[in-house]
Amino acid sequence: MSRKKPKNQVPEPVLRRLPWYLAYIKLLQARGKEVVSSTYIARSIGIDPSLVAKDLSYVNIVGKTRVGYSTDEMVEVLGKFLGFVDQHKAYVFGCGNLGAALIRDKGLYQYGLDIVAGFDTSPSVIGDDSLGVPIYDMAELDQHLDEGVQIGVLTVPVEYAQEVTDRLVESGLRAIWNFTPFRIAVPDDVVVENLSMYASLAVMFNRVHAMDQEEI
Repeated sequence: MSRKKPKNQVPEPVLRRLPWYLAYIKLLQARGKEVVSSTYIARSIGIDPSLVAKDLSYVNIVGKTRVGYSTDEMVEVLGKFLGFVDQHKAYVFGCGNLGAALIRDKGLYQYGLDIVAGFDTSPSVIGDDSLGVPIYDMAELDQHLDEGVQIGVLTVPVEYAQEVTDRLVESGLRAIWNFTPFRIAVPDDVVVENLSMYASLAVMFNRVHAMDQEEI
């Protein structure tokens, strides 16, 4: 069954560009710039100016003719719209190198992701308090579930990705941030965001190789 698209849902390409705008406008705001034009934004982050105005229309940010957009308004409205000003509690599943790095990353908290615990199967990791959050045994997931946690961050070895995913779905988690290269299967009412670093590496390596070939 295909997942139905909710009414008024913002297109994914727009959602992926909005954080670019927010990060850049925050820099301008910190430098004391009060207004900025769509042309200036587009030129600075390397996209078409017409896209900026169209993207911002989805979040009801309207610039003034010959003046531009208020940086204060953009930071406030974009932050709220993207969910970065609220705290969304999450668990990390798989607390090896990548999972531990995400737990330690305080920048995620600043953008609304509050990692409150980790789960693993390794005795050397379970109970380790050096990461600043409790690390529990995966077998004890039901005992530590908090109704306020709806997000699972998946960083387990690829061969366990679907098995752990099924467990998270059974536990009632509503969203999974998947860092494994495996495309997990979930019911239609569970949101999945796949972030494969290996896929990004493949794109980068391929483009560098293509450029090298052009220079020969």
